[in-house]
Amino acid sequence: MKTRINLTATLLLLTLAVLAQDIIPIDTNHWDIRARAYVLEKHLGEDAIYLQAGSMTLKDKVFKNGTIEFDIHLKKEQAFPGVYFRANTETGDSEQFYVRPHQSGNPDANQAAPTTKNISPWQLYFGPKYSFPYEYNYDTWTHIKILINEDNAQVFLDHSETPNLSWKLFHKPVSGKVILRGGNTSGFHIANIKISTEAPELIGFKPIERDAIDGLITSWEISDMFEEKLVADPSKLNSVIESRKWQGKVQVEEGTAANISRIQNLRDGTPGNTVMAKVIINSDTDQIKLFEFGYSDRVVAILNGEPIYWGTNKWRSRDYRYLGTIGLFDGIFLNLKKGKNELLMAVSEDFGGWLITGRFKDDTGLKIK
Repeated sequence: MKTRINLTATLLLLTLAVLAQDIIPIDTNHWDIRARAYVLEKHLGEDAIYLQAGSMTLKDKVFKNGTIEFDIHLKKEQAFPGVYFRANTETGDSEQFYVRPHQSGNPDANQAAPTTKNISPWQLYFGPKYSFPYEYNYDTWTHIKILINEDNAQVFLDHSETPNLSWKLFHKPVSGKVILRGGNTSGFHIANIKISTEAPELIGFKPIERDAIDGLITSWEISDMFEEKLVADPSKLNSVIESRKWQGKVQVEEGTAANISRIQNLRDGTPGNTVMAKVIINSDTDQIKLFEFGYSDRVVAILNGEPIYWGTNKWRSRDYRYLGTIGLFDGIFLNLKKGKNELLMAVSEDFGGWLITGRFKDDTGLKIK
């Protein structure tokens, strides 16, 4: 009997040891912690880190496919705690999922989105395809589990047996870093971090589709970056235009808008936050056409060298709840001449997506190059 008891105890200890090995210790041996402040402490019965205004990167390991799990104790205040995965710290590209604890119960209570050259264009990747309503519990841990397999990902909250969200990933599936973040100026407790690099089997993978906007200009030619103040003086526009160097074209994504960050890196230290986005319009006759467009964050529209519009669409620019999401929310009548017309959109960016889109709802007599 004593032998059987000892054997049972040994097996139990071995099982607990294996389970414990699945949890990555929260310490500076395993994590590169960069934050305004952090504290390693017991919280709600778990070994945890209180991470304020910063992030923690898993050391000496890369991640491509697998499972990422962690617990986070949320507070009902504006913040965006979550995880980057397949992160390339040199290019600024990554995949990510984060929560908005201040939006509990709302359709945008969380967000799946990429970063492209250190910009996260959530103003493009919005709606039920990339977010879902969820009622958060602020009294205990919220469990987050993400399955990643090649181009596909799913998230499960609070040990749900079915995915809360399934989505197609945005970048090519290559290995990168895993980075947990605790929010902006706010701090959050994080515990029980587990990361497996074994490709998981996804459960009922059915991502939501989003309808494309009909008739969009499919690509825009993008210039080099320059200072936004240069387009503030109409008398100097011609010299600004003539000095531009053209970098290539960006294609419309999500059937909604072109992501300028595919070409330009706003955060690489180069002066400027503005580019010219160009299309050539060939008109059969002299005619006036309505051009519907959207942008982020600010724009100056220039037709054949003449400025005809200025606007802002940045977050909270129109009221305190305004998100600045991209769509065909503005319009101008273009006085087109017969033959070649050059439409330039000087697009300036702060954060949330460097974007441009547009269409002629009636393109009779027009050819877009």
